[in-house]
Amino acid sequence: MNGIRHESVRSVVVVGSGPTGLLLAGDLAAAGVPVTLVEKRPHRISNLSRAFVLHARTLEQLDARALADGLEAAGAPLDRLRLFGDLTVDLATLPSRFRHLLVLPQYEIEKALERRAVEAGVEFRYETETTGLRQDPAEDFVTVEVRGPDGGTETLRAAYVVGADGMRSTVREAIGLPFPGRSVIRSVVLADVRLAREPETLLSVNTVGDAFAFLAPFGDGYYRVVGWHRGRNVPDDEPLELEEVEEITRLALGRDFGMHDARWMSRFHSDERQAPAYRVGRVFLAGDAAHVHTPAGGQGMNTGLQDAANLSWKLAAVLHGHAGPELLDTYQAERHPVGRAVLRSSGGIVRLAMAKHLWTLALRAAVTTLLDHVGPARRRAVGHLTGVGLRYPAPRGSHRLTGTRVPDVALAGGGRLYEALRGGRFVLIGPETGPGREGEAYRAGAGREDRLAVEHWASGRRTTVLVRPDGYVAWAADAAGAAETEAAVAAHVG
Repeated sequence: MNGIRHESVRSVVVVGSGPTGLLLAGDLAAAGVPVTLVEKRPHRISNLSRAFVLHARTLEQLDARALADGLEAAGAPLDRLRLFGDLTVDLATLPSRFRHLLVLPQYEIEKALERRAVEAGVEFRYETETTGLRQDPAEDFVTVEVRGPDGGTETLRAAYVVGADGMRSTVREAIGLPFPGRSVIRSVVLADVRLAREPETLLSVNTVGDAFAFLAPFGDGYYRVVGWHRGRNVPDDEPLELEEVEEITRLALGRDFGMHDARWMSRFHSDERQAPAYRVGRVFLAGDAAHVHTPAGGQGMNTGLQDAANLSWKLAAVLHGHAGPELLDTYQAERHPVGRAVLRSSGGIVRLAMAKHLWTLALRAAVTTLLDHVGPARRRAVGHLTGVGLRYPAPRGSHRLTGTRVPDVALAGGGRLYEALRGGRFVLIGPETGPGREGEAYRAGAGREDRLAVEHWASGRRTTVLVRPDGYVAWAADAAGAAETEAAVAAHVG
């Protein structure tokens, strides 16, 4: 293979060490795939967090990696989320182990993901900038060009490359993908401050007239303030004083809580953009490199982490020879529509929150009434916001459960489903009793113990379900026989 080392054609280079890149790299290394994580920044976890919330579906994914309980202990749960006007969504009835969102700064999540990645054996290359990449359809590797901390250049080779390098992705540019969209909100102000008076609620968010403000705690005595005023449209590099942040906060929240001792202030603009494809050849995009949108609803980091959870097990399966390369096509088919839907919902929340004209105010009132009084509409909206209602496309003729998320369930042998998913395995769950069930379970698991766990329902259900490593149904059947089950396991697990 033109002198290319064997390990390079079964390895992955991940560009970007934010939450998406860290989870993806950690998953791959834990699955035995050699991973190099390239990051142009120095090795440090910034305390200037962008994201502050983990939604239920992301917490479930982190539970499958034995990380959720530790993060829950470090964060603060919130079972109600105010979106705009009088609309507040109740999370206490979510069909999940996590009936809340978790308020926790992004840097705490990055710390946990980095520890896991280090323990799994990821090779970190900090202060190393990706300057370009090349791929030839005739070859089974990608060449990545990087510049190290000493200014010297180097070439890395891998079977696949994942760009998780943010909105200004070098990887996306190198593969020639556009990033169509537009700036939705300009001159958003950010400040990390201390407060003389503590807010009454964990998250404070409101819109009054032309002003919007959001307030969230870091947990170290500082609070993040995000504010915007419709009439203040200035460039991102315009100097920002604390007085401006205080004024916007007073207008939106009624008071400024005695802000003082700002350790950091800045401006930014919020875009809505999505790459038309998440894959070009052997190169993939994930997280902000693939999609960016407004922070409304706190879906940004969550969507990126779920991108990583979807892609990692598929790359591992293909690289280990347990699945054909066509499996990787499902990443685009499953995640691109999700990114598009998040752009629409987060943008819709912002537009309704900042409604000014009579027709938009009427629309906001109608949406509030619908979600307050129509149960199915409310459950669908909350399911989308939190990720627990997400469903992936299923082949024609599939069982009704195929492509759906499986909630955490108790298993007959003790333990929970998301504990059984740890290690990146599939989990086959079948009825506990019935003719031939024990023999069927043995045949389904034989020789696949490292990538398949065989369990039984604790609830007496009769459906047999094969759960993918990311917690979605790969295959299901009612009253399945041994041969049918074995064929399904062979097709999906290898």
